[in-house]
Amino acid sequence: MRTRSLLALIGAATALAVSATVPAAAADTPVLTTGSLGGTPVAVGDVLNASLASGTAATLYSSSTGTSGISCTSSAFTATVTDNPAAPGTATESLTGHTFATSGCTSNVIGVLGVTGVTVDNLPYTTTVASDGTVTVTPAAGSTIQTTVVLRTLLGSITCVYRAPSLSGTASNTDNSIAFTGQQFTKFSGSSLCFSNGYFTAKYAPVTDTSQEGSPVVYVN
Repeated sequence: MRTRSLLALIGAATALAVSATVPAAAADTPVLTTGSLGGTPVAVGDVLNASLASGTAATLYSSSTGTSGISCTSSAFTATVTDNPAAPGTATESLTGHTFATSGCTSNVIGVLGVTGVTVDNLPYTTTVASDGTVTVTPAAGSTIQTTVVLRTLLGSITCVYRAPSLSGTASNTDNSIAFTGQQFTKFSGSSLCFSNGYFTAKYAPVTDTSQEGSPVVYVN
């Protein structure tokens, strides 16, 4: 009995020693980290930023399969992390800025001479990022996602307002990107030169944490 008790005591001590040296369980890793998968946790309050992926454009086309509409080669977003729970889970961000540099925007719509402005209204939006890479953008209660486009035409300046109840995208760790493909907006107001539907496509990469030294890239766990 004494020998058995001694062996049990040794076994328990060994188990404690091993557990003290084993890294934290995967469940302790938050959804968003920087540097690598399972890397440095992104802190609540950190600011994330991304511009369009190199060589790509953000487009708002009049149909889901067409190429007629507006194209912008310069766009960026800014979001503040409001919750970053353990993975698997869903992180939450407040999208506080989403800009388009109109100097890089063009339109191939007949009768349109150029793009004067593209403005994202009703900010901030709530953005969720799930461990499986699903990204969802939603407006505040009682509001809507809205984009206002001002165009120069042969008949003068026109304003087109487009709205969507939400947007869905995908986060990828391959290039630390967030991509939106064919997200439908419906014309809320504007002249007949404003197409009735706008389909938004854009890829932002890399997403970086500008609150951490060196602005490391962000991974989804």
